[in-house]
Amino acid sequence: MSEKKKVLFAPYYDIFGPRAMPHIQRLQEKGFEVICNPLNRFYTEEELCDALQGVWGTMAAAEPYTERVFQAAKDLRIISRWGVGYDYVDVAAATRHGVLVAMAFGGNHEAVADATLALMGALGENVVKHHLQMKKTGWGGDVHPGLWRLTVGIVGLGRIGKAVARRCRGFEMRILAHTRTPDPNYARENGISLVSLDTLLREADYVTLHVPYTPETEKLMNRERLSLMKPTAFLINTSRGGLLDEEALYDVLAAREIAGAALDNYRGKPPIVSPLLSLDNIILSPHSAGNNLSAEALVGNLCVNAISAFAEGRGPERQYLLNPEVLQPRPTGISHCVA
Repeated sequence: MSEKKKVLFAPYYDIFGPRAMPHIQRLQEKGFEVICNPLNRFYTEEELCDALQGVWGTMAAAEPYTERVFQAAKDLRIISRWGVGYDYVDVAAATRHGVLVAMAFGGNHEAVADATLALMGALGENVVKHHLQMKKTGWGGDVHPGLWRLTVGIVGLGRIGKAVARRCRGFEMRILAHTRTPDPNYARENGISLVSLDTLLREADYVTLHVPYTPETEKLMNRERLSLMKPTAFLINTSRGGLLDEEALYDVLAAREIAGAALDNYRGKPPIVSPLLSLDNIILSPHSAGNNLSAEALVGNLCVNAISAFAEGRGPERQYLLNPEVLQPRPTGISHCVA
């Protein structure tokens, strides 16, 4: 690089620890000036507008990249997202302003699948309830459904959904899936029955969500769909909080219309005033499903690789990009899209 470019490291966690420091050091070794988030939380929109002054690239977390932010960030050329969800980024606005959006696709799907099965098992084996019972009374336990040979319904059969299905096969589970991009050959070869969403909800003992959050999937699990689930069924969401109508979920859980739920994401972050916190048939996880050690290392490396490749004019590879059209030459006089 002919000049030192500024990169904002937006995740606030573990700036000086093993989770973040190796990636900050890699960026520095590649010649970038790294600016770290000094807050003990994510940036607000207004704070991000200020933080991006003079910044060429970001290693992004869950801060909002809106039209207003892009208008303010005149020097911004690339957002490299720590993760695989992009509901925090207005991709159309990024494209209009010539800002490349790169994702760490393939970095943490195995970790999320591990966490999904852990939550499924915790629900099916009454792990949390039994733990609290042991601490309080010392003994006793309830009959619980387990996992073996029960029916799992996977909503979304992308990388994560397929990884969950592979794990469920080890429990000899009957696997149902609903997906917007069905692959009958893959399903047949892997013992997966492709069904409608209504059928999946009616028949599954465990319903697990693995679709992205979009306007089309907003409150995918609403009161009507939740009412289709069996009273003995469990719901797991390790995707995005916006997929759930949380008020409706509270109602069906409180009324024992379904057996329980496990959530790793929420509409409010953290859900400090949510009535869900008062329930005894729910397990809450702090958006940590994709954060195991190997996934964190891979996701961070993919982010740094994308920033470095773009700065050096050799990428990133298109499989990691949401708007590869930004890489195309623009008419004379429009230079915002070039590295």
